[in-house]
Amino acid sequence: MDEKDWTDWPEEFANAYRRAGHWRDRTLSELLCDQARDLGERIALVSPSGRLSYAELDTRVTHLARGLADLPVRPGERVLLQLPNREEYVIALFALLRIGAVPILAPPSLGRADLVALTRLSAAAVHVVADRHGRRDLGPVAAEVARACPSLRRLVVAGDPGTGNGIALGALEEKGAALTGGFPDVSPNALALLLLSGGTTGTPKLIPRTHADYAYNARASAEVCGVGADSVYLAVLPVSHNFTMVSPGLLGVLCSGGTVVLCPDPSPTTALALVETEGVTITSLVPALVPHWLDEAARGGRNLSSLEVLQVGGSRLDDTTARRVRPELGCGLQQVFGMAEGLNNYTRLDDPEDIVCTTQGRPLSPSDEVLVVDEEGRPVPPGQPGELLTRGPYTLRGYYRAREQDRLCFTAEGFYRTGDLVTRTERGDLVVVGRVKDQVNRAGEKIAAVEVEEHLLAIPGVRAAALVGVPDPFLGERAVAVLVAGGHRPSVAEVRGLLLERGVAAFKVPDEVRFAAVLPLTGIGKVDKRRLRTELGSS
Repeated sequence: MDEKDWTDWPEEFANAYRRAGHWRDRTLSELLCDQARDLGERIALVSPSGRLSYAELDTRVTHLARGLADLPVRPGERVLLQLPNREEYVIALFALLRIGAVPILAPPSLGRADLVALTRLSAAAVHVVADRHGRRDLGPVAAEVARACPSLRRLVVAGDPGTGNGIALGALEEKGAALTGGFPDVSPNALALLLLSGGTTGTPKLIPRTHADYAYNARASAEVCGVGADSVYLAVLPVSHNFTMVSPGLLGVLCSGGTVVLCPDPSPTTALALVETEGVTITSLVPALVPHWLDEAARGGRNLSSLEVLQVGGSRLDDTTARRVRPELGCGLQQVFGMAEGLNNYTRLDDPEDIVCTTQGRPLSPSDEVLVVDEEGRPVPPGQPGELLTRGPYTLRGYYRAREQDRLCFTAEGFYRTGDLVTRTERGDLVVVGRVKDQVNRAGEKIAAVEVEEHLLAIPGVRAAALVGVPDPFLGERAVAVLVAGGHRPSVAEVRGLLLERGVAAFKVPDEVRFAAVLPLTGIGKVDKRRLRTELGSS
């Protein structure tokens, strides 16, 4: 790989992170080998296909790694890894890491245009894809991507490869079982994998993560989240997401000797059944799923007493829903505010309930550097909103092959401009106010969408809410609230009265109220405001 493809940490910072014990001399693949040696028959992975001990998982990873190397997949080559939550994902991920290849973690929901763009950007040589995802046949899309991208020379299919040029993942694993030989030496400081940025507009950027920084991210997250050998983690969200992979997610749990349970679909019925049958102790959701879990739990019939921690992240959880978690699910809430680019913030397990329900946590690492600044880049005092800037031992210093974008996304001192609008309390807890660009510019007044959405969600019967700006010839933008309501649908006048009663400034009250059965979501579970604006603007 060309070193110019991404910006590494400056040597002085890298040395400091090593001295602090954050970065260690082990790759992600070696961490699994260590657990297989030490834990042997302890269950590592549960999926619809069955149960795998640490030793069995490591053996299957070795077999597939040899099969992939024989294909050949070479060290440093980028591989598009696009599988749903099934055991093949975990096996393929570690197999690619073992041979020094660089997996690109792409969700199965990704469309042709994004797949083509990412493949061209990365010059990926291999595409590992499932034959189906739900009712969707992924084969035709994979074939279109291959035709559009000359760098792709092999298609590996988990399931039926069909009659085309694909080869079955299972066949590679079976072939590898008959092969022998070692694997290349991989530096802990080498590029381990590429994550997709979580932006809601445009093609996702690629985020480089090294073995050293990603392992630290997983290990430190597991410690903060109280994850250990007795933990059972339910992966409800796609494991291709950073949240489900390392916060503490799949990697954090496996690094701690716990058990990962893969949920085949995100439905609350499926998930809560697994909580009961597998004794799940911790899981993670995006805010949009939380009300559905609460509804499903209220129906009864499931023993959820094993569940200790419900993590919620990906976007801000409103205070009203947050306060329902403990009394209705019987477990603690942990808010998680982070990004695939690096910085993770967690409310701590021993935080007071008010802190847990009203803030999005504080930085994971003592070496995380956080600034909250105004539009001129000047630090703002506690309680004042500003853009969050950060750098640290697991936060990137530049995107993959995106030097021009890096000039906009990073300061001269290497701080990443997150684009998140936050306030910081006196004790260092962060409260997400919105996105720097997630504002409605109404007649020159800037309205933070998240602030108004918080009040809208407190209206009885409102289950979900989004505030967006729609072009208006007189106001510049008019504020439109899109609500998902059960039963009574409040009028604009009712909404106005209720918000004014709550002390909302008159100019922040929505000009218009619309209703929807559901709010459209992006691939990572955030409300797709770009789509909402387009739909509202054309109606």
